[in-house]
Amino acid sequence: MKRFFSVDDVANLDVLLQEAIHIKKNPLQKSELGKGKTLGLVFLNSSLRTRLSTQKAAQNLGLNTIILNANQEAWTWEFEDGAIMNGRTVEHIKDAAQVLSQYCDIIGIRCFAGLTNKEEDTSEKVFSLFEKYATVPIISLESATLHPLQSLADCITIEEHKPKNKKPKVVLSWAPHIKSIPHAVGNSFAQWMTKIDCEFVITNPIGYNLDTTYTKNITIEHNQEKALQEADFVYIKNWSSFDEYGKIIETNEDWMLTNEKLKVTNNAKIMHCLPVRRNVEVSDEVLDSPNALIYQQANNRTFAAQVILEKILESNENT
Repeated sequence: MKRFFSVDDVANLDVLLQEAIHIKKNPLQKSELGKGKTLGLVFLNSSLRTRLSTQKAAQNLGLNTIILNANQEAWTWEFEDGAIMNGRTVEHIKDAAQVLSQYCDIIGIRCFAGLTNKEEDTSEKVFSLFEKYATVPIISLESATLHPLQSLADCITIEEHKPKNKKPKVVLSWAPHIKSIPHAVGNSFAQWMTKIDCEFVITNPIGYNLDTTYTKNITIEHNQEKALQEADFVYIKNWSSFDEYGKIIETNEDWMLTNEKLKVTNNAKIMHCLPVRRNVEVSDEVLDSPNALIYQQANNRTFAAQVILEKILESNENT
């Protein structure tokens, strides 16, 4: 593995999940693998779970870590080729990426969608440029369209808690929010669910369909109650409109998940990537119930990152 951007970079997801679960049983089994090597973590946006879990995974492998909060601690980056840099930008991304590559053996970078320019976001301009100019393996810590480490952790969690002798029904349900939220988690979860053995349904209000690049051949149900029937897992997540890009479209329906709504499920396990707006997206009674897997998901972020770092370290060790 030379890079990690999406599920398409995974050779065999079933095998990868079992390897991650094996790592979880003994996280320090390869504590010398990264000895003498450095992981750079570059954040253009805020982070809690991604930052700390990836750093912990690196430490479990003996990697040194360098963290750069690029929007606060670095020079302002320029992303346009041929730009005359006589304005607010100070350093071109081609220079920053190549310099960071000299300090680090692997680089993880996190950037969000701007939600104003659909073409720019869907083209993954920031991530693609950074990867273009970097000379070491690159890991996505979330990008404008996808969040692969989160989705891998979600798949690990489902694998650990899925019903025996039954194909699980997994529902991704849109939820309300007070501001416009990117599509990365929803897109990514949809993409990864097509690679595991499950019945997968997305439910959202009319006007909130995700990018068809990630949802083709997936059932999309605009009636939340119908979608939730007999669900084994319910994943809650907000996203802004994709068609009316980045906008919040008013809906008269109540989409917040409550215990009452869960009565039609198969005693479903509840998932959310966190952070969560309690009693806006999901009620306290749901999040604090024994069926909530939100902390297990957060815990599995470490092992998702660790199995990817292992793959990259081992593949580069053999070249």
